[in-house]
Amino acid sequence: MKKIYVACLGMAVLCSSAALAQNTRIKDYNSIGWYNYFGTFKLSNRWGIHTEYQFRRDEVVTSWQQSLLRVGVNYQVHPRVQLRAGYAWIETFAYGDIPINGMGKTFTEHRLYQMATITDKIGRLDVSHRLMLEQRWVGRYSSQGLTKEDEFPFLNRARYMLRAQLPLKGKEIKDKTLYLAAYNEIFVGFGKNVNENVFDQNRLALLLGYRISPAVRLEAGYLNQVVQLGREVQGRNVFQHNNGLILNANFNFDLSKRSR
Repeated sequence: MKKIYVACLGMAVLCSSAALAQNTRIKDYNSIGWYNYFGTFKLSNRWGIHTEYQFRRDEVVTSWQQSLLRVGVNYQVHPRVQLRAGYAWIETFAYGDIPINGMGKTFTEHRLYQMATITDKIGRLDVSHRLMLEQRWVGRYSSQGLTKEDEFPFLNRARYMLRAQLPLKGKEIKDKTLYLAAYNEIFVGFGKNVNENVFDQNRLALLLGYRISPAVRLEAGYLNQVVQLGREVQGRNVFQHNNGLILNANFNFDLSKRSR
């Protein structure tokens, strides 16, 4: 009986601690809209070029949240395994009640990344696993009076995304086919300058897609983004809860056929 009492007491302490930890968080809610272009250019059976621009807005469309430009080189190791390496340039703006930058300033980020995507098919369901490593140089201001970043501390981040697609008609996604898609992606910081946010962010999206042709797919749906800031405010962790619209335009051009 004594053991049961001690176990119950321990559980109560853990639950109280968890509740207290939740109460120490500051939450910032924002309405966002992400409008994205993805373009892949196949050069040969193995090599290709990836291009991408994401027009990310706060208050759905009214003001800036983020601007992201990304390019990369693809290498097809196997029909179901693709590798990519590249560069990204990001501008993050002072959106929301508690901006990511502590001085309320826009800042630039330069990023190198390496990525592996593994695809599979389970019945009618198309599944993909995407693993990414990022080396980030994030702009920082050493004083309020500066108009341009004077420091770029180095950060590491790992990402994992699970995505699934299901055709609404038939056994596979063909031309002029509607499909449902969902994905979840978690971001984890690591290394010397990780600061407060080992957990960096999580993204969840639910999409309705339409494949026009092998070269063009369109998607629209709902996006939920939870971001933990890398700093505390009044000794409390800050979490952004960003919810809104996401639109994707996907283009895949096979230039290897023209060369042949």
